[in-house]
Amino acid sequence: MDPVIVFVIAVIAAAVGVAGGYLMRRMSAEAKIASAEEAAERILSEAKKEAESKKKEALINAKDEIHALRSEAERELRDRRNELQRTERRLSQKEESLDARSNALDKRERSLVDREKDMSRIESELTEIYEKELRLLEQIAGLSADEARQLLFKRIEDETKHEVAMMIRDIESKAKDEAEKRARNVITLAIQRCAADHVAETTVSVVPLPNDEMKGRIIGREGRNIRTFENLSGINLIIDDTPEAVILSSFDPVRREIARLALERLIADGRIHPARIEQMYEKAREEVEAHIREVGEQATFDTDIHGLHPELVRVLGRLKYRTSYGQNVLQHSIEVAHLAGIMAAELGADVKLARRAGLLHDLGKAIDHEVEGPHAVIGAELAKRLSEPSNVMHAIEAHHGDVEPNSIEAVLVQAADAVSGARPGARRETLESYIKRLEKLETIAESYSGVEKCYAMQAGRELRIMVKPEDLDDLNANMLARDIAKKIESELEYPGQIKVIVIREHRAVEYAK
Repeated sequence: MDPVIVFVIAVIAAAVGVAGGYLMRRMSAEAKIASAEEAAERILSEAKKEAESKKKEALINAKDEIHALRSEAERELRDRRNELQRTERRLSQKEESLDARSNALDKRERSLVDREKDMSRIESELTEIYEKELRLLEQIAGLSADEARQLLFKRIEDETKHEVAMMIRDIESKAKDEAEKRARNVITLAIQRCAADHVAETTVSVVPLPNDEMKGRIIGREGRNIRTFENLSGINLIIDDTPEAVILSSFDPVRREIARLALERLIADGRIHPARIEQMYEKAREEVEAHIREVGEQATFDTDIHGLHPELVRVLGRLKYRTSYGQNVLQHSIEVAHLAGIMAAELGADVKLARRAGLLHDLGKAIDHEVEGPHAVIGAELAKRLSEPSNVMHAIEAHHGDVEPNSIEAVLVQAADAVSGARPGARRETLESYIKRLEKLETIAESYSGVEKCYAMQAGRELRIMVKPEDLDDLNANMLARDIAKKIESELEYPGQIKVIVIREHRAVEYAK
């Protein structure tokens, strides 16, 4: 067979195969499309039926909710209508009560007006009668009203002078008897106070003497040495019959310690005169200040607290010489620091913060005689000024409840302070009230202008005040003593009596060159 014919037949057969395949695929696709359209119509029909069902259900729920809301609104409307009716009844009753009260007030006002008219008429009648009687008395006595008044005043004056003189004599007699009783009372109280061990131990220091002849040298010619020493130090120097010993008495332990060192050095040196006393006192003061710094540093070392401002360390050291109810405040502060740190460790709080706040919590007691206010507030302000953290400052301020504590460390410092102060034998009330009274005496004196220095001495029975001679003369010094005594009487309660001494000393100093 011819190859061309074979090729043509093959091409025709291929074309017929392709056409047959195409027709078969098309018939299959049309069948699938028809099936899909039927499924879509079925799904759409079911969706429409389900939508109709949900629509009917929603309409029923909406009608039920509308019915419930309408019932609730009608109930509230009835309640409000009833409340308005009750309010109207109350207002109606009050209105009736006010009308009745208004009528009663009108009646009382009319009665008062009538009574006022009667009083005015009676007053005019009495005035007329008084004038008639006065004219009649003037005619009978032959004196005018002014002359009679002067005569009466003269007679009363003479009688009053006599009565005043008699009263003054009686008062002087009673004052002498009372002064004797009060003197005995003061002596008795002094004996009782000296018998109290804790006061004697914390308010006096004993300085031994090599011999009794040294007492005369300490006193000096006409008492100039002892007077200079007491005026300079503010310490009461007691030189009595105690053999080979001198007693230093003061409520301020820092002052007393400086005076003790100065006196011991004067005794060892042997040269005792006013200029030497001033030199030794100044050296002793510097030595005590250095010791105060050392004690403060030791306290920070014992409690493992670092980074304190040097001024805070110095103020902390001053607490060694301060007592609170008989308890040493520095030892109390160290104890509070340890207690607060232990409790903070047990509770998972900040141990370093609790210990730092516990050590510094009573800072204000070192300067509370210099600054007004509670020692907790004073200490917090000092800590703030010297750049302590705010949480430390807050714990200091809150440890006595002056402010509400807002941290667990502040509460722990409160608790540690209470534990340290409440343990048996820690504190005694008598000494604290005694020291506060002496500090109040000095505060009262310092409040007056012209006062240079003042010291409470003789266990508070004597207040010695040094004034500036250029500001006050002798007459004003007398007036100052009287004013301070009157203020002490009005503001303090104290046994016995307090002697107020105002010292005005003028020194003329010149140097030969």
